[in-house]
Amino acid sequence: VGTSSLRRQAQLRAARPDLQLLDLRGNVGTRLAKLDNGDYDAIVLACAGLERLGLHQRIRSRLVAPAWLPAPGQAAIVVEARVQRAAVHERLAVLDDAETRLAVSAERAMNHALGGSCTVPVGAWCTVAEHGLHLRGMVGEAATGRLLLAEATGTHDQPEALGLQVAEMLFAQGARALLEG
Repeated sequence: VGTSSLRRQAQLRAARPDLQLLDLRGNVGTRLAKLDNGDYDAIVLACAGLERLGLHQRIRSRLVAPAWLPAPGQAAIVVEARVQRAAVHERLAVLDDAETRLAVSAERAMNHALGGSCTVPVGAWCTVAEHGLHLRGMVGEAATGRLLLAEATGTHDQPEALGLQVAEMLFAQGARALLEG
């Protein structure tokens, strides 16, 4: 099974230690060609990328949250503007989705506290409900499939505090050793 994501490798190895996981590089077309040529029995790609390219028919199975944790902030679209451009900020305000902003704020705070980057197997999934936020976080080890999981709930007005809380829970389980290893 091919995937380039250490986060996905860690989760796959935890769920299916019998699989042989191989690194997979290239753009979507290159990766699909490697599958079609028999280099891999299966590959794991983001559904969003396949859908954007009109390749819905290539999706055979979806690894969905909360069982499979995405990268922090995955699928969120962000628009940045200069602070001095108040008129631009006003126009962009209609694009703001408050629930997405809250969820991504919690996920990013957790990721930042963990020192996460695209080369670190960290996953996060924050859901927003009327009563508050629920964040599930993960630090994994791709080579062994060891997963550290933590989750907590928090308030709408403090998503960053929730992210820090979950990061601290992961550190208490030994996340620092996995992240530095």
